[in-house]
Amino acid sequence: MALNPESRLSRRAVLLAAGGLLVGCSQQPKSDEVRLRLATGPAGAVYRRIGGALAEHISEKVPGATVVTVPSGASTDNIRMLRAGEVHLGLTSLDALITSDGSAPEGLSAICRLYDSHLHLVVMAGSAIEEFRDLAGSRISLGARDSGTEFTSLRVLELGRVDADGRYLSQAASAAALRDGEIDAMFSLTGVPTPAITELAKRHPIRLIPLDAQADALFSAFPGPYTPAMIPATAYAGVPATRTVAVPNVLLARNDLPDDLVYAITDTIFTHTGTITSRGRDDAEAVPEAWQINVRTGISTSSIPLHPGAAVWFRDRKR
Repeated sequence: MALNPESRLSRRAVLLAAGGLLVGCSQQPKSDEVRLRLATGPAGAVYRRIGGALAEHISEKVPGATVVTVPSGASTDNIRMLRAGEVHLGLTSLDALITSDGSAPEGLSAICRLYDSHLHLVVMAGSAIEEFRDLAGSRISLGARDSGTEFTSLRVLELGRVDADGRYLSQAASAAALRDGEIDAMFSLTGVPTPAITELAKRHPIRLIPLDAQADALFSAFPGPYTPAMIPATAYAGVPATRTVAVPNVLLARNDLPDDLVYAITDTIFTHTGTITSRGRDDAEAVPEAWQINVRTGISTSSIPLHPGAAVWFRDRKR
């Protein structure tokens, strides 16, 4: 369902709201307020946490703009909602975004690269699964429907020619099912650490299955969005460092968002990143992935073009 007329962006309101930030205006009249919808992810996912932090951050720093989050299945679901006009902004993994010809889905562009997700393959400590090929015939959570986890885990299984019994569960539901013996393993493409796996590891011994060979296979088959990576030993209680594959995450926008508004959002994200990283640092709402947000990597969105407003902001930074 598309946005109703009341929730659609008024170009005048957006330009005034964004322009207020750029000229230092501290407050805009209510008539100039604009309400944006940001698609995040499922329960227990980093997308839900970092999306909420970004929404709060932009709402605080961009006068006249209010950002509300919209829960979703994650990456491909967010792309669908953006293209349908149900949301204005959304998070996605880069591999799920790049089309077969290397371009972006029609009508969408990137504001910036945010942080990298790591593919986790989690089993309980006593599992008979010792390596990737042992997944054959096992009950595996592939992540939520339309998620980046589903997209990447299916690619990995296909490249490895492993036939498994796939289930579609959110990260929180996957962790609970693994704990209760309802599945044998779970994939999760997410930031490190991720809440659902952190909570599981605190209460029950788990293992991560190495995916270094799968990282090489992905890199060879789909050059661009994949890089070999390591989940550090400090990430989860009792779990040693484990080799895997990393995928960048980007913040997307509809192309019809006014350039000045996207410029203001981009400026806010990179100028005030410390607001996100410091918020809740000592409690459960900490957002460690936000430490990866920086100008040097933020412009690196592979073959996905930057929104014109974001492109101007990055050009201005080089002057």
